[in-house]
Amino acid sequence: MVTNMRLDKTGLQEREAWEALGYHVPSYDREQLTENTKKNPEWIHFGAGNIFRAYQANLMQQLMEEGKSDTGLIVAEGFDYEIIEKMYRPHDDYSILVTLKGNGEVEKTVIGSIVESLILDSENDEEFSRLKEIFAAPSLKMASFTITEKGYSLVDGKGDTLPAVARDLENGPAKPESYLGKVCALVYERYLKGQLALALVSMDNCSHNGDKLKAAVTAFAEAWVKAGTAEAAFLEYVNDTSKLTFPWSMIDKITPRPDPKVEAILEADNIEGLEKAVTSKNTWVAPFVNAEECQYLVIEDAFPNGRPALEETGVMFTARETVDKVEKMKVCTCLNPLHTTLAVFGCLLGYELISEEMKNPALKKLVERIGYQEGLPVVVNPGILEPKQFIDEVLQMRIPNPFMPDTPQRIATDTSQKLSIRFGETIKAYMASEDLDVNTLEGIPMVFAGWLRYLMGVDDNGKAFTPSPDPLLETLTPMLADVKLGEPCDVKAVAAPILKRADIFGVDLTQNVLGEKVTALFGEMIEGVGAVAKVLERV
Repeated sequence: MVTNMRLDKTGLQEREAWEALGYHVPSYDREQLTENTKKNPEWIHFGAGNIFRAYQANLMQQLMEEGKSDTGLIVAEGFDYEIIEKMYRPHDDYSILVTLKGNGEVEKTVIGSIVESLILDSENDEEFSRLKEIFAAPSLKMASFTITEKGYSLVDGKGDTLPAVARDLENGPAKPESYLGKVCALVYERYLKGQLALALVSMDNCSHNGDKLKAAVTAFAEAWVKAGTAEAAFLEYVNDTSKLTFPWSMIDKITPRPDPKVEAILEADNIEGLEKAVTSKNTWVAPFVNAEECQYLVIEDAFPNGRPALEETGVMFTARETVDKVEKMKVCTCLNPLHTTLAVFGCLLGYELISEEMKNPALKKLVERIGYQEGLPVVVNPGILEPKQFIDEVLQMRIPNPFMPDTPQRIATDTSQKLSIRFGETIKAYMASEDLDVNTLEGIPMVFAGWLRYLMGVDDNGKAFTPSPDPLLETLTPMLADVKLGEPCDVKAVAAPILKRADIFGVDLTQNVLGEKVTALFGEMIEGVGAVAKVLERV
């Protein structure tokens, strides 16, 4: 009997010992698939985080195990190199997926589909040369991305071009510094090797994600062509949909930070070296990833060089219009707004788990109102997923799952970048409708007021807390610095400069009744300790 096991090539040779402990261990010939991938890569993914390891890597593993792919996955990380250096390579690119089911079952799977991990660093000649080789390969079908919504932006929170991006736009593709500058340099390499076809697929959780990626790549191409650092025909290549595509997609799977309870389960199996860590860039990483069972991935079927047979794993390929409907259904009404609502109030009320919030009757009623009453009336049924059933699953199964260690603090990250889509689109739909009255919205203004209260960095007990990372914190928190719990305040004067920002809320809230509602609710929430809970119960 093996008493200690390691998550690497050597350790996994003890296959029977792993299986005896309930692990699913890959059955394919990984060495052969690795060799095939090195010669004829088909899929490279940018963004080595938890969602990738829990979802895309698992999908590819299914194809490999069923003999429906003779190559594996390549991953590249361009933001936090330590993820590759400290977690991927010490474990020979293996990881463990722990699926947490609502009935308490834990499913443990060794993921071996990632056969090569790389660092997206133009200063590292070996790594960048290998990436260029991959992009020069005629076999490459797809480059996908999970780099977060802000990863596609070329400007900061004030609208100024990011310094690294500005240098890349000026200096060309030789030694780019910015994430997307480096990606575009690789696309240029593919162009130079004969204008080879490729799909660049954003799989990030944001509206019209393919357009965001295309806008960034196009901006670099235009600048480089104009400056003469790239051939003139490169811009034509970027815009030629027979050669380069930027499909839209909708992704949905909750993958929280590595959880101590999950770590304890694995430690009890005597697996060595599974300690989680926080990198110097504040990324939570571990050799395992914990995730919910539910998952959805809908992708526009626009692949000029073919694609992996992911439809065999439950991925839905469809028309752009259908992706748009599914994405709006999820992001604007049926899931993301409900998560953001719980994130904001969870931080204010001292919750550490999203699932625990669903035991609070006032919070439960609030998300039900926002989902069923305020959101559903403006949802267009996409045809491949039924909106009410989707919300039912979210509110009855997914969010209340007590075994999912997801936190309000994680979901509250970058809230300023999410509100315009998660709530603003619903507001716009009400304003444009002849049958709906924006004055009937009560849940959405409650969330906006709660967010203003959250920006104060003081919870409902009067205790200071650190708001989650957000690119607009430095801009917005000083605007609320003089607001104190229980002290007189000109609430309208404080709130108006924030509420008028259509870039945050989707509309200028001071121009309609919602601004008045938000201001009044915020005023109630700062009356003293416990005021947030009182407002929730009243409304």
